[in-house]
Amino acid sequence: MQFGIFTVGDVTTDPTTGHTVSEHRRIKNTVEMAKVADEVGLDVFATGQHHNPPFVAPASPPVLMGNLAAVTKNIILSTATTLITTTDPVHIAEDYAYAQHLADGRVDLMLGRGNTGPVYPWFGKDIREGIPLAIENYALLRKLWSEENVTWEGKFRTPLQGFTSTPRPMDGVAPFVWHGSIRSPEIAEQAAYYGDGFFHNHIFWPPEHAAQMVRFYRERFEHYGHGRAEDAIVGLGGQVFMADSKSKAMETYRPYFNNAPVYGGAASLEDFTTQTPLTVGTPDEVIERTLGFREYVGDYQRQLFLVDHAGLPHAEVMHQIELLGTKVVPQLRAEMDVRRAAGVPDAPTHASLLAARAAQATDTPSADAGQMGSVETGAPRAPKVDDVTGTRAEDR
Repeated sequence: MQFGIFTVGDVTTDPTTGHTVSEHRRIKNTVEMAKVADEVGLDVFATGQHHNPPFVAPASPPVLMGNLAAVTKNIILSTATTLITTTDPVHIAEDYAYAQHLADGRVDLMLGRGNTGPVYPWFGKDIREGIPLAIENYALLRKLWSEENVTWEGKFRTPLQGFTSTPRPMDGVAPFVWHGSIRSPEIAEQAAYYGDGFFHNHIFWPPEHAAQMVRFYRERFEHYGHGRAEDAIVGLGGQVFMADSKSKAMETYRPYFNNAPVYGGAASLEDFTTQTPLTVGTPDEVIERTLGFREYVGDYQRQLFLVDHAGLPHAEVMHQIELLGTKVVPQLRAEMDVRRAAGVPDAPTHASLLAARAAQATDTPSADAGQMGSVETGAPRAPKVDDVTGTRAEDR
């Protein structure tokens, strides 16, 4: 199982001091976060993609990933959203393949639609077509990664005639793709259709909602013949703040929670920590709460924590990363490994995808066979899904 952190790159005034970090400093701090995460043994560092204030998460995440590839050694560089709706699939295919080469394969990405309405028209898109955009653009992205001399025509971009994206994916294996969503069953359906991973944000909604979305994805994954429901590749987000005691953690974090740009003022900290997976307390309480996620989503492959939101001072953020790496994640790894059911696949990596492709080429059974969704050749057409249920018409 993989554990890591993600950032949305918000520039938020510290409510306790009135200080607002500069964009330059916030960007440099992000690089330091990834370096420390790598040093303390976390598995994944993920960055969001934004085009609007108050965020300075990169408009093109591969720019940051290329920088991080040079200053980290082991950590997987991912995205906390790659905007498949407003980013041209040709750019995604080329930019992420380039970053993949720079990082020697330590790259994957999480696709998302983006829920900031004004961003869509900035790129000539309509948010009301978010789902069709996500479906069509991903179908093209897969084709660009799996084929050369691509001829293609769709609704949302100009046609391609004999086009080959460059560079080609490293070793002929495209980065593994997670489809991220908070509330859209259509995206879970898309992930299942292709046999890709499904990542549930898991921050704003109660556990029952996460359980429902993951269960739907697992059922559809099995329906499309990629393996058992238990073989589906699942990731969860989460948010934590830790201190020596729960009372100290609550006292310290409260002003940041109350002024957070995303949910500030929406509910009390007590209500939010009770009704959502936000955990504010000691490292032991974070461990116990996180182990509980498995009870309603089953065994899963990736857990990412948000630790730098809402104006938290950089020194505190670094302390949170160190606590994760030294106190929380080692115990979570051990406990999750003991509790994991037999036969549940590991999180995909470049090495495991390469091995799975080699095994498939020789018709040799492989433990990673269920992870081949992102490296198949001849990608199928995107599913036509119902706007409400997320199911295909022929399956109803």
